[in-house]
Amino acid sequence: MSGRYGEHPIPAQVVVIAKEPVPGKVKTRLIPPFTPGEAAALAAAALEDTLRTVARVPDARHVLALDGTPGAWLPESFTVLPQRGRGLDQRLAAAFDDAHRLLPAPIVLIGMDTPQVTPRLLTTALSLLGDHEAVFGPAADGGFWLLGLRVPDPALLLGVPMSEPTTGEVLLRRLTQAGLSVASMPCLTDVDTAADVFAVADLTPRSAFAAALARTSPLRR
Repeated sequence: MSGRYGEHPIPAQVVVIAKEPVPGKVKTRLIPPFTPGEAAALAAAALEDTLRTVARVPDARHVLALDGTPGAWLPESFTVLPQRGRGLDQRLAAAFDDAHRLLPAPIVLIGMDTPQVTPRLLTTALSLLGDHEAVFGPAADGGFWLLGLRVPDPALLLGVPMSEPTTGEVLLRRLTQAGLSVASMPCLTDVDTAADVFAVADLTPRSAFAAALARTSPLRR
């Protein structure tokens, strides 16, 4: 594949993998200090911010791989695919595979845990797939917040231990051992703990996420 994204447009997709923000089923690691309803509201706001950002990425198909039912937070530009698989590794592999079946084109996949993501970051990741076979965005907790692939391969994800301090390291090793050329993105904090909530809200004071935090009860520590 030749030509950079934005200079010579190429077909591409940005996929968000997410859960419907239902109290008691999302962001349970935030309970306490947040209530189940507050944790779900924070998840909903993070998802809303993320989808709005993706909707602003031009010349790319916008896809949501969803566990649950779409709500009013879903922008019209998105194609919704149901998640498949049991563990997160299976769901990620299936999201890549299903999106690629819809449009055989490079894919950048993110979750709903980085509401501070910007259109520029996503456009950069898509551009890097013009010259690299994979793009990797490390997360501060040792995981990853972004994975871009020119061509999906389930073997790259299946069996990778998820939600572990070594998740990102294992995935990056998979990519390099497969012989892929890998470009790196900046490290971001994803929202897993109460400390993460406050840190990310500080980065995005005008976001729906920061507004949702302002409506909750826990005090800043």
